[in-house]
Amino acid sequence: MGNIFLFSIIVGVVTAVLLVPLQGGRTGKKEKSRFNAAGTAGVLLITVAAAFGFYYLSNLDRNFSSVWLLLIIASGAGAMLAAGKERLIKSSVFLVTLLAGAYLLTAFLFNADEKFQSAKMDVKTELEAFDEQQTPASVPPKFARNKMKKAFGQVPDTSYYELGNLQIQKVNGDYVYIAPVEFSGFFKWFKGDETPGYFTISATDSSDNPKFVKERMTYTPSSYFNKNIERHIRMNYPKQIFNGDVQLEVDENGKPYYVRTFGEFISARNGFKAEGIVVVDPQNGKVKSYKLDDAPDFIDGAVSPETVSLQNSYYGNYVQGFWNSLFGKSEVKLPSDEGTEANVSPIFNENGEMYYFTDFTSPKEGVDSMLGYSLTNSRTGEATFYTGNLERSYMDSQGNLQIIEKKFIEKKWSGEMPILYNFYGEASWLTPVLDPNGFLQNYFIVSAANPEISVYANTPNQALKLYKTALQRGGGSVNGSGEAEEKKVSGTVIRVYKEKTGDYTTVYFLMDGGKSFTVSSENNPMSIYLEENDKVNVTYMDTGEGSLPVREMVIEGLQ
Repeated sequence: MGNIFLFSIIVGVVTAVLLVPLQGGRTGKKEKSRFNAAGTAGVLLITVAAAFGFYYLSNLDRNFSSVWLLLIIASGAGAMLAAGKERLIKSSVFLVTLLAGAYLLTAFLFNADEKFQSAKMDVKTELEAFDEQQTPASVPPKFARNKMKKAFGQVPDTSYYELGNLQIQKVNGDYVYIAPVEFSGFFKWFKGDETPGYFTISATDSSDNPKFVKERMTYTPSSYFNKNIERHIRMNYPKQIFNGDVQLEVDENGKPYYVRTFGEFISARNGFKAEGIVVVDPQNGKVKSYKLDDAPDFIDGAVSPETVSLQNSYYGNYVQGFWNSLFGKSEVKLPSDEGTEANVSPIFNENGEMYYFTDFTSPKEGVDSMLGYSLTNSRTGEATFYTGNLERSYMDSQGNLQIIEKKFIEKKWSGEMPILYNFYGEASWLTPVLDPNGFLQNYFIVSAANPEISVYANTPNQALKLYKTALQRGGGSVNGSGEAEEKKVSGTVIRVYKEKTGDYTTVYFLMDGGKSFTVSSENNPMSIYLEENDKVNVTYMDTGEGSLPVREMVIEGLQ
């Protein structure tokens, strides 16, 4: 508290000196003093109290550049009230503060190149192919949040609390959503003083149920006065520049910590570049700051999604400066607003590292063509921009969501959290589909270059199996190699297994020659009638897999 008192006193003294006239006009040959000790003391008391109240409630950084507007007002009013040489001096101060204010207000006109350079990305063509043996972190946060709310009865004194913001994280090798339990109002905080813990739920398994973890937390976003987590951080780091909300992360033992990103302005209190994080133990209030390179291993989201969203905006808009972003718009590409956190979506790569995904689209209205997509490392802030295959036109996330809306128009289902993957060498959108109540219905995969190729199923892995078949049926190459040879075989079916996937049935069958095959009723409706001892003629792609994808199949006696 000492820093804010001292800062408020300094601001109050400077404001009082600028505002209160110290000398009056001349009476005969003598200059009449207008200095009034009581009046000055009153102004000083009011300005100190106002400064304290403003900085305490707003949690604004306590750098002297933050008082520029107050200095303009105080020096301008002081110049009007003063006379003689004092007016001249205060008018000069007013002019200086006015110029400084103009510089701060117009900085965004001149620092666009610096912003672009701060957000500059490596450029590549495509993502590496996704390992189909893995399961994408594809449970949408809206669905996870709904399940947590329904499990809120696990929380003691439920009426005191509500569910906080979700944060995805990798804990002990599992991808999970974390959501703290927060106070539902001032009086609930006054009575409760502590929150009881947080919820966790799988980010890959939609059938998983939320688990409530008991961990008492005193410093939280929903606490008040000095127990408010943002105010607590500001009291310990009065001059630090923060960007984005605080986020809850847990270590491998399940202990929670609040994390917030800090950095510096690009120039003149404008723009932002991340440099590190502040980590707070919400149980005892202990705080510690780290540079990004030194962040504890358990922290996945060291760079806030709000910061990444800013970087994407700088990179997409300011490639040729500020004015080009408004008028010519040459090479301008707009980051999508379809992300789940501050317009970006967190995903994990095969090494368990978290990245923020964003696709970029054209600034022209009515165009749903994607101009590329970016992945930003959530711990380092380093980003890569993927152009995609320049010989093919990729559909953006908005176009993907429109396809889903039309596909399920009668049921009024919609997509959420579209993510672009490289499935089998094909840039493809994977999107969870939710009903109007926020319940997960299926997973939809569509080719970004060939929207006519699309499938959906109850799980991401089921959808991937169908998608591989759909790609091959559509003439695409699996794994991007184009080396899968088309072959034919005839024989007798000795085993059959059928599995319902969405509106279609996937049929797995084993032939007497020892080969196993997979076919979908979507492209071969007669396959649902396949039985043991049937004789079949099969055209398939020799991909080397355990169950080979069928392109065409004829059941003797039925066709």
